[in-house]
Amino acid sequence: MNYKTLQLGCDAAIATLTLNRPDKRNAISYELIDDLLHALEEVRSSFARVLVLTGAGKAFSSGMDLDNLKALIGRTPEQNLEDSRTMVRLFRSLYEFPKPTIAAVNGAAIAGGTGLALLCDFTLAVPEAKFGYTEVRIGFVPAIVSTFLLRQVGEKIARDLLLTGRIFDAAEALKMGLINEIVSPEQLLDRAHELAAQLAELSPLSLLKTKRLLTGHARAELDSQIEAAIRENAGIRESADFREGIASFLEKRKPNWTGR
Repeated sequence: MNYKTLQLGCDAAIATLTLNRPDKRNAISYELIDDLLHALEEVRSSFARVLVLTGAGKAFSSGMDLDNLKALIGRTPEQNLEDSRTMVRLFRSLYEFPKPTIAAVNGAAIAGGTGLALLCDFTLAVPEAKFGYTEVRIGFVPAIVSTFLLRQVGEKIARDLLLTGRIFDAAEALKMGLINEIVSPEQLLDRAHELAAQLAELSPLSLLKTKRLLTGHARAELDSQIEAAIRENAGIRESADFREGIASFLEKRKPNWTGR
């Protein structure tokens, strides 16, 4: 397929998927989500044995696209539910992808970008990389990502990251076990492809069954938690605080919260 927001290349057994909106810091738009879902399906059915996910330019993904963010305020409850289900479909497609996945985080990975980066089996990041579940800063709820984060770091750390919405660096992410390695920018893709090549030498059937076993352990719990998360994700968009959070963020001013 021809993709507008990403590039997909395949070298032997390794597929490389590059988010390609560098002028927008690879912000997540509805079009990018659709492209990602189709690209993941293309890699799934290809001869590639490993997937590398990275970003073009200086950012991995800066979070939601500003134009799409503005449009959220005017969407109907039904559209909000559909948006939430689409985001769940993307995150679970990556989390449960049958082939090994490696994120090569070349810069900022914020909000949804953090989700994409940390849902891969392996996450490599440059020292300058920044992460953050910043949803509470704009009156939103990190409902969907919380279901995955709790499994990765436990409740105490998840509470810290989700309730403060603070930005944290690659060194702290490594300490918390959210990333696997810190790699210099000039070596990042080489290291990602080196790891991918090691994985590609292993039995694809063994890797498939091992990943299926790991995701299977989590599936029943995730199914239940994510349904609740979808409702929370959609419901908060109808609140005054959400509208104020979006408006203040776009207008670059301090929000005036009302708690409604």
